[in-house]
Amino acid sequence: MISIIHKECQGLPYLELIEEDKKDQSLPLIVFYHGWTGRKENNLTQGYEIAKKGFRVVMPDALFHGERADGPAENHQLQFWQIIEKSIEEFPKFVKLYADQGLIDGDNVAVGGLSMGGITVCALFTVYPWIKNAVCLEGTPNPVAFAKILVDNLPGIEDVPQEYIHEQLAGLNQIDMSLNREKIAGRPLHFWHGTADDMVPYSLTKKFFDEIQGKDFAKNVTMTTTPGAGHKVSYETTVEMADKFAEYFAK
Repeated sequence: MISIIHKECQGLPYLELIEEDKKDQSLPLIVFYHGWTGRKENNLTQGYEIAKKGFRVVMPDALFHGERADGPAENHQLQFWQIIEKSIEEFPKFVKLYADQGLIDGDNVAVGGLSMGGITVCALFTVYPWIKNAVCLEGTPNPVAFAKILVDNLPGIEDVPQEYIHEQLAGLNQIDMSLNREKIAGRPLHFWHGTADDMVPYSLTKKFFDEIQGKDFAKNVTMTTTPGAGHKVSYETTVEMADKFAEYFAK
């Protein structure tokens, strides 16, 4: 039986999913991030499938989402990258919370996420070398290139001061996996993307994956492509993700 428990970490709301009989055990910790305009509850299927594999799953609400909403998330489009950067800043707090309680199996910490959460995963994997493995669903390892696409397509962007745009995009180079490829450092990383994704371009992820083939730092990077799939994660892909985490931690 999987328990779903609402908790807070330094005022940050999150859900913990775990098998009932393993609540007090030291287990690998997997932090899973939801997508743009979503909330932690939207990804209970993903959290459930991961928890079924014997892991402790933490699912936070991102800034301006879920219990942290400040009006509709759409009102914060220009703060999209600030939201991701906030998740990067907050991530170690969740790890420390469980480490201090002795509830993490060694240093086995991983991350997963979809859409905006997938972008967050790639950024976290780039910033924190101690994350063991990761799965990115319909996100992108190319935030700088993706940011340019988003900015060019925002309604009314011509009325937004350029200084504000530059301020919001400052620092993306540091979290851009495509610009810091060696930081993958041989760690297991899996991408999934559908070719018909109209939200986060498939082409960016595929181009990155193709470019790192044969590199030693990318020897454990894999990718699944689903022809014709749009911006929606299927149950089959969710199971594949959970299987990936089980495979990674079995080694």
